[in-house]
Amino acid sequence: MTDTAATDAASTPKPGASPRGRRVVSYGLAVLTVVVLIDAVAGEKGLLSLVRVKEETQALERQVLGMRAENQRMVEQARRYREDPATIEELARHDLGLMKPGEKLFIIRDLPPASGAPTPAPAR
Repeated sequence: MTDTAATDAASTPKPGASPRGRRVVSYGLAVLTVVVLIDAVAGEKGLLSLVRVKEETQALERQVLGMRAENQRMVEQARRYREDPATIEELARHDLGLMKPGEKLFIIRDLPPASGAPTPAPAR
């Protein structure tokens, strides 16, 4: 080959390398890139989904901590019901209406006002 043959071969357009074909490929890659970015942000396993899952995880962790504290409080209350005489007595008095020997029970009933008597004004 001579130098002119090499120059002619270099300047000859190759099949599939037309400017229109390059533009189509460029636009196709741009569209594909946009679709991939949208999927990465808003897709099923995208950034927004990840943020939502993290928020749900934090809410569940707070709920677990609250339940653990409530559980500990209930364990302590159950221990007091089994072992603390003052707590047992308070429970018996409150829930069962029991009294100690020697105590007196006074029942005070509110009577309806007489028909001619003025009714007191409600407290504000």
